[in-house]
Amino acid sequence: MKEIERKFLVRSLDFLDAATAELPIEQGYLHTTRPTVRVRRRGEQGFLTLKTPSSQDGLVRDEYEYEIPLADAEALLALCGTHRLTKTRYLVPYEGHTWEVDLFAGHLKGLCLAEIELSSPDETFALPPWVGKEVTGDPRYYNSVLAQIKQ
Repeated sequence: MKEIERKFLVRSLDFLDAATAELPIEQGYLHTTRPTVRVRRRGEQGFLTLKTPSSQDGLVRDEYEYEIPLADAEALLALCGTHRLTKTRYLVPYEGHTWEVDLFAGHLKGLCLAEIELSSPDETFALPPWVGKEVTGDPRYYNSVLAQIKQ
């Protein structure tokens, strides 16, 4: 399945008042180079995700995500070693789109990124006032890279 996504730094926590959901996420990487292989625990659910390399602009890539038993996700997370991160994801509706805003914890505490999934690369959308600089395609902000930062 094609994932078309743009990513931005978040400049303020003003989005919190508009959030309709708050999801704790633990994720780790079994393979951090392309394709990435990610294991995620989101609440009481487990997922295994494979992501192919992004297009040159970082906007489009293939993503395959599968729900797996929670016990399997926890066992696979243990195999990820230090290639892990924790965050809270907030779902924030804004002018016809739902933004996913990730507030990182642990060794990435203070980092906050917002993503918007689009139906086509040229789809237009409104930027919320709490959104800052766009970092789409900047590998420094790929979760697979962030998970490798020394704790």
